Amino acid sequence: MRGRILIFCSTIGILFFLFMIESAWSGLVIEEVHQDREGRMVKIIRSYSGHQFRTDHPEAGVSTIIDFEGDRLVMIDHGSRSYVEIKFSLWEREVAERLKRSVPRVRTRERRITVIRTGQRAVINGFKTEKIEVRADGELLEENWMTRDIDLGEVERVMERLARSFSKEFKREMEEGREIYEKLRPYGLPILTMDYQLTYGLGPIPVMEVKKIERKELGKDLFLPPPDYQRILPEPSKR
Repeated sequence: MRGRILIFCSTIGILFFLFMIESAWSGLVIEEVHQDREGRMVKIIRSYSGHQFRTDHPEAGVSTIIDFEGDRLVMIDHGSRSYVEIKFSLWEREVAERLKRSVPRVRTRERRITVIRTGQRAVINGFKTEKIEVRADGELLEENWMTRDIDLGEVERVMERLARSFSKEFKREMEEGREIYEKLRPYGLPILTMDYQLTYGLGPIPVMEVKKIERKELGKDLFLPPPDYQRILPEPSKR
């Protein structure tokens, strides 16, 4: 169980583009593929409703639920039919402390970030998209195929909530990523992201692709651990 929980921690870093739905139990389901640490494209399903969202990793057999209003973080291991539930605020503090101890505090060099509209357009997975390049000091970092077909709603509020705690401790390290997000935001939602940094000049590779977006009614049980799963008490952290 402990090894699988590490997967949950890595999912939080890719929760940039989230959606809040106004009605109580209506929601949005997004099916994506992301590149994992081994370079494979793996499926991720994200479900959003109000102040809650859930991320499912079908191949790994794990799910994560975050409830901002209820201050809950639930980490589910479907293989062992068990779950851990803790306060989200406590998890934020624990992760921030671990990062402070493990991440070298190296001052990163500021780079000038620019985003460039290329004029190229394409229909990807049914979405009308425009290609936007992201450059740092003129060097091409990535291309994002952005769509305005989706109503982003309260996306900024959710992203701000997720980033708030970590940006206090790692403001310098997060500035560039936040700047890229802010400059891409006017162009909509990325449907396909191609990275130019991972192949050392050999051409871009896909690192994220949205396959499907569906608005649907989501029951409250989706944001609760299965009733027949065993609750595991988390081990106390070692300082």
